[in-house]
Amino acid sequence: MPEFDVLAIGNAIVDILARCDDQFLDDNGIIKGAMNLIDAERAELLYSRMGPAVEASGGSAGNTAAGVAGFGGKAAYFGKVARDQLGEIFQHDIRAQGVYYETRPEGNHPPTARSMIFVTPDGERSMNTYLGACVDLGPEDVEPAVVAGARVTYFEGYLWDPPRAKEAILESARIAHENGREVSMTLSDPFCVDRYRAEFLDLMRSGTVDIVFANKQEALSLYETEDFDLALRKISEDCKLAAVTLSEEGAIIVRGDERVKVDAYVVEELVDTTGAGDLFAAGFLYGYTQGRSLEDCGKLGCLAAHICIQQIGPRPMESLKESAERKGLI
Repeated sequence: MPEFDVLAIGNAIVDILARCDDQFLDDNGIIKGAMNLIDAERAELLYSRMGPAVEASGGSAGNTAAGVAGFGGKAAYFGKVARDQLGEIFQHDIRAQGVYYETRPEGNHPPTARSMIFVTPDGERSMNTYLGACVDLGPEDVEPAVVAGARVTYFEGYLWDPPRAKEAILESARIAHENGREVSMTLSDPFCVDRYRAEFLDLMRSGTVDIVFANKQEALSLYETEDFDLALRKISEDCKLAAVTLSEEGAIIVRGDERVKVDAYVVEELVDTTGAGDLFAAGFLYGYTQGRSLEDCGKLGCLAAHICIQQIGPRPMESLKESAERKGLI
């Protein structure tokens, strides 16, 4: 049986990143700071209006898998691409990061998913995503031996948009739990929480999901409250373990009655927040699967996010492992 620290399951997306100002967002009807699902026609329109752009394999869970590998962990990934140029870019990039990735690509229609990410001067990212081939991910793409051999299977809340992906997630969770493993999810986006609040809560309360990642806004949205302490109390009741990120205030980790607050690292220059939450999850899960304390897990997550937001794109250009070693974290 293969052994992995983390198996990540998500929408296999190629990110296309460009800088813009807030007026560009207004002129093009883009919701700032959110992930907006778009169709093929709008994808072509926005692409035609973009300035100089950088292309790199992305997708929330893909970023997390690459981050785990960057720390020196053993990572695997399930996600669907097409047999096209962007699909080849995605496959090459994620494998080059040291991630096991063998999901079989489909034809060339629909094409590989892409996300036009507009980064404003304040570092905020506004994502406009055409899911394309992502929607073809299904239970037939689950590799049982990989799930059974992964300490934690992690999936993104965005996967609740394509319907057959739900079947793949539930099948993976069944296999993971039958083999004494754990299942984790990220809430992904407040708008995603609004769409699937009841289903996300059911995943947590039924024990299908053991570990939840969220930012403050997503946690508040999940429980439809403005009282953050109430949201923390409820999320600690609904799942075994939760990590809630607080931007420049760091993160708070809750497990039953236990609360662990971890400070963020000082940022010299905020460049791009794309993937910050994904990299926090990568650092946290790397530490968690190595048996580290919750405080150390939080510190590793904050370090990864810290590195991520000081560059363009979600895949750190400096070594996460070496950075963590310099901080005495591994």
